[in-house]
Amino acid sequence: MLLTFSDKEEVDKILAAEPWSFDRHIVLLQRYDKKVPIRELVFKKVVIWIQIHDIPAPNMTREVAKDLCGNAGIVDKMIHLSKMVGWSFMRVQVVIDVSLPLCRGRLISFNKGEEGWVSFKYERLPNICYWCGFLNHRDKDCDQWIESDGSLKDEDKEYGPWIRTTAAALNKKSVVRVPGFNEARKKKQQPIGQRG
Repeated sequence: MLLTFSDKEEVDKILAAEPWSFDRHIVLLQRYDKKVPIRELVFKKVVIWIQIHDIPAPNMTREVAKDLCGNAGIVDKMIHLSKMVGWSFMRVQVVIDVSLPLCRGRLISFNKGEEGWVSFKYERLPNICYWCGFLNHRDKDCDQWIESDGSLKDEDKEYGPWIRTTAAALNKKSVVRVPGFNEARKKKQQPIGQRG
């Protein structure tokens, strides 16, 4: 489907809000520069936020996050650190290839040769096959499931609901402003002759 917009800013807003889905199925979008014939366009990339969990606090840096997410896809852009660091996780916007299974996490080396596992969780994730980790089909349509004639058990799934997470609310303000409250308070503090 080709969509046209008269305002470039609207297109930027729509693309910045990826991933999009319809009926829990992923919708792939891309800019069309009119140089390539439409039938030659390849739709297999989507921008998605990945949360990286179980990183030790000293390792919560942009460089570590970028390096870790290199396995999952191409780090889209480095954003302000306040949008990357949560309470116990980091998040990075990554361009992933939907023709590959999702990356579940990565082994990381700490100081003194110690190793540990960091897990990835994907924000606003649409349908995913828990057997193989692909976004283009559901469990019942997976070749692994079909070829097993129903002999696979839930324990055989390489993925699960743990791969999903809600969008992080990092910049929520802890102060709620009630309109009119401060104005009424100011009036009480003014001398009687100056009140309106």
